[in-house]
Amino acid sequence: MKHLKKIGFYAAFILPVLLIGGFYLGGWNLMMIHAFVFILVPFLDFLIRTDRVNIPENEISDVSKEQFYRFVTFIWVYVQLVVLVCGFYAVANTPLSLAEWLAFSTGMALVTGGIGITVAHELGHKAEALEQFYAKVLLMTVCYMHFIIEHNRGHHVRVATLEDPATSRFGETFYSFWWRSVKDGYLSALELEKERLHKKGLPARSSQNQMIWFTLLPLAFVGIFTLMFSFMQDRFVWEVPVLFFAQSFFGFSLLELVNYIEHYGMARKLLPNGRYEKVTPLHSWNASHLVSNFLLFQLQRHSDHHAFAYKRYQVLNHYDESPQLPQGYSAMIILALFPPLWFKVMDRRLEDWKEKVGG
Repeated sequence: MKHLKKIGFYAAFILPVLLIGGFYLGGWNLMMIHAFVFILVPFLDFLIRTDRVNIPENEISDVSKEQFYRFVTFIWVYVQLVVLVCGFYAVANTPLSLAEWLAFSTGMALVTGGIGITVAHELGHKAEALEQFYAKVLLMTVCYMHFIIEHNRGHHVRVATLEDPATSRFGETFYSFWWRSVKDGYLSALELEKERLHKKGLPARSSQNQMIWFTLLPLAFVGIFTLMFSFMQDRFVWEVPVLFFAQSFFGFSLLELVNYIEHYGMARKLLPNGRYEKVTPLHSWNASHLVSNFLLFQLQRHSDHHAFAYKRYQVLNHYDESPQLPQGYSAMIILALFPPLWFKVMDRRLEDWKEKVGG
């Protein structure tokens, strides 16, 4: 079972195959990747029991050091870059209808946003320079490089408080949350970077301001490939920037859907000293559904991630006492898009959990 679970983390690589295969098969095959993520994965999550098994404490150090798990995330970086460039080539050479554009750009977003940002999130929490670099490369491909600042230095500090843009509030729809989280998250990253530079005695307009580079690099990336394909075809290939920015929008919107799901209604208590209580596994929704956790590198064991952000994905724990989602993220994303259904399912579940833990 241990070796089977290791192989399971390669499930993410099914998505690029479905995307590219679906494009070249054409027609409804463009939706194969969507069917896999939003129909087959939830069905398998429902069919297969949840995985509540944790790595024994005496094995955590050794498993954390296993290069296999890091290798999977490193390989993903190169796969994603190749898939995105193949996407540029495909749209530059193949006329698409509006429906095909929508299917292909959202399918690409499932690769770059659904998996890519998940991998970037994992790597961005690590101290090694190479992992930090790979995280930034992945975030560059979805125009969301500021996430590495706001998430690590903002969200993890302020999670489950009204000060955190990425914590969805009780009774808040995803659509209201999306605007607040996207806007305030970017502004927060600007402020956090300004504070970092101020401590170094540098002005905000310094060349060391990461936010300047994080804004320019995605533009340079898509600009290079637009010029390249335009030169090759002797025309302005508008399809390349359209695909890039469309899949970026859908990609970071997937991230915000996940943010919405992970912390809905969670609130830390404000202590008499004016500080919030320490972040614990009680402050994030948890989901230990086996199949979707393979696909998302155990991101759904989010309770443990927030309590111990330094832990690698392969050693994250399940906690029975954490609030539990009824299904994995694939199903919950669909639910979040329909606020009445979301509130009907989640509000009752939230109240039941609060009664159980005496919250």
